Amino acid sequence: MICSRLTSAGLPSLWIDRAAIHSPWLLPADASAHGPALDHHLLLNLWVALALLTLAHLILLIGLFARRHSEPTRLWRIEYLPLTVLALLFASLTLKAERLWAASRYTGASPTALQVEVTGVQFAWYFRYPGPDATFGITRPSLVAPGEGNPLGLDPSDPHSADDQVTSQLVLPANREVDLRLRAQDVIHGFSIPEMRLKQNAVPGQTIHLHFTPTTPGTYAILCTQLCGLGHYRMNATLLILPPNQFATWLAAKQKAAP
Repeated sequence: MICSRLTSAGLPSLWIDRAAIHSPWLLPADASAHGPALDHHLLLNLWVALALLTLAHLILLIGLFARRHSEPTRLWRIEYLPLTVLALLFASLTLKAERLWAASRYTGASPTALQVEVTGVQFAWYFRYPGPDATFGITRPSLVAPGEGNPLGLDPSDPHSADDQVTSQLVLPANREVDLRLRAQDVIHGFSIPEMRLKQNAVPGQTIHLHFTPTTPGTYAILCTQLCGLGHYRMNATLLILPPNQFATWLAAKQKAAP
């Protein structure tokens, strides 16, 4: 079901009512450019597993009910040939999976990709945009003060920090590659967006890059998949995918409202 709503900036957008189309037998709706390849590989693995399970049961039934032959079956036909076929099958599946992983994790994002920093902290997600200067400001752990409006510890003496935008909702444009810089302040958090086919741990002391291209405007849940403390159950946020023109309007409004 496609519905309309207003964003926090008063912009109309389209969103998909996931509850209306949810089925326990289907994967979450795919809303990313790399998602179809991952889904295809996952389903291929499941079909291969089902075929092998069926074959194993057939062999057992044939062995139980078929008459014994007087002539012995050649060893290569019943042992070496099936082992060779299985080895080639699983090797091809492994190579395909490695290529899919390398395309999203080992291949860097395009230089024109939108840069966004994601920080996990007990028990919230924060998202930072670099501003017109396209440069993230310096952050210092000693300056972290959520109660004072500085949850990431932005250094006010750094000129690049002045135009940085920090939000609690991730807003991205559709059909544009995004390069996420994933960080954690305290413990390991699991950054996951099922509809974007994304799942990556945020590790303290590390900056992990994750790039993807959202394709379908809508609202999606951002989850934490690592048990990070007593408040883990409420560590979630929302991802809002907007058409490019609406995203530009939203970003301009945020920059204009900045002090």
